[in-house]
Order: sequence, then structure tokens, then C-alpha cells
Amino acid sequence: MNPGLRQLAQGLADTVFPPVCVHCRGLVEPAEAPGELRHVCARCTLQIEYARPPHCATCGHPFYGVVEGAHLCMKCEGLEPAYREGRTAVLFKGAVRALVIELKYHRGLHVLHDMREILRRSPHVLDLVRGSVIVPVPLHAAKLRHRGYNQSELLADILAGLAGGGTRVERLLRRVIDTRTQTAFDRRTRMANLKNAFALAEGANLTPGQHYTLLDDVFTTGSTLNSCALTLRRAGALNLDVVTFGHG
Repeated sequence: MNPGLRQLAQGLADTVFPPVCVHCRGLVEPAEAPGELRHVCARCTLQIEYARPPHCATCGHPFYGVVEGAHLCMKCEGLEPAYREGRTAVLFKGAVRALVIELKYHRGLHVLHDMREILRRSPHVLDLVRGSVIVPVPLHAAKLRHRGYNQSELLADILAGLAGGGTRVERLLRRVIDTRTQTAFDRRTRMANLKNAFALAEGANLTPGQHYTLLDDVFTTGSTLNSCALTLRRAGALNLDVVTFGHG
């Protein structure tokens, strides 16, 4: 469909069937300009916190006020990252948390529009990934069959398109162990659960000197990303960073 006609059709649909905010469940007014969020109301949009610099060099969580010394937050002390730098777009709360939950657990592919717009407004993330090979954190085959898609792959494709400059996505990892949900565990337990959980994908070929960027939907303790990073480093990916959509 012609982009102009698509925008007109979307505007008419939003007028007849106004979308509901994924967070507060209030009605979302029809977008008055391109680039506005479609599934988050204006009030909840204003509460989204972008993780702009200065931020922790390991996880991307923003610092507030004057920063002196090493750029490392208290949450990352003891992580010993197997990657160089980490950045995130937004903090995982409010409408951001609702968007991720809608995508991961309710097959809410429609919210990808808003997640794309949030990433577009995150130049510090785009700058880091531009020109790199983005490697999405994989799902186990059983979970992938159940969900129908890997949300990290969808976000990686969006991010590559936004960054441009030769940025591309390669599925270089596979998850060989279907670990239990990690939500309730601390970092040490998560790392133990994730030991040997990831391996190189069949036929994966890493290029020495290439910039690789691991991508996941949310940075919690960094255990999943670090486990993936260790797998890639052992395969020769030494120029390695990580990015996430949210930080929680």
C-alpha cells in the first residue's frame, strides 16, 4: 500500500476505533503528527524515562547529577562483563514495561510501532550499533514454537533499519538449554542456571575485527547477556557491545 494511503487508513481506524493505552487503559487520542505513539496515551508517554548519557558503561542505566570517577553503577559491581559497553533506550517501568509484556506474553505485535519510535528517539543507542552486526539473544526452540517469534529478533531488525550505515542482523547464537524463568532469581543463581545455555548457531561464522552488538529486550542483572557474550568471545568476537530496549 502507498505510504500516504497507509497513514490515512491508520488515521481513520484510530478515529473509529481509538486504541487503548497499554499501561493505564485510557483512550489514546488519534496521532496528530507522524512519530507519535499509538498505544500509549499522552500522559503515560510523558512519564517514559529515556536512559540518556551520562550512564553506566556496563548496563546503560542513567546517572543523575554530576558524575565523577568510573562510570559504573552499583548494580553492575561484580558483574565482570564479557563485553565492552552496554546501553539501553529506556527504563523498564510504566508504559515501557507494559509494551514489553504486551509483546512477549500477549502476542502484541502491534506495539512494535511504539517500540520502534522509542528506539528512534534514542540516538545514543543508534550510534553504538551503527555499522555493527546485531546479534539477538535467542529463545529455546520450544519457547519459540510456543510464542511464535523471538521479540529480540524483531527489535534487532527494527534497530538495524533505524541505525543504517551497513548495520545488519545475524542469528549467530542458539539456546541449547530451556532454563526456567529467571525473574525471581538473583545474579548468582541466574548465572548458574545459564551456564552452557547458549552455543553458536549451526554454520555461524565470526569475522575477526567485526563490531558485534548483542541485543535483548530488557537488562535485569546482565546474566543472560553476559552468558551470550562469553559464547561469542570464545568464538573470537572481541569487539563486542550490548544494547537493550529497557532496563529494569
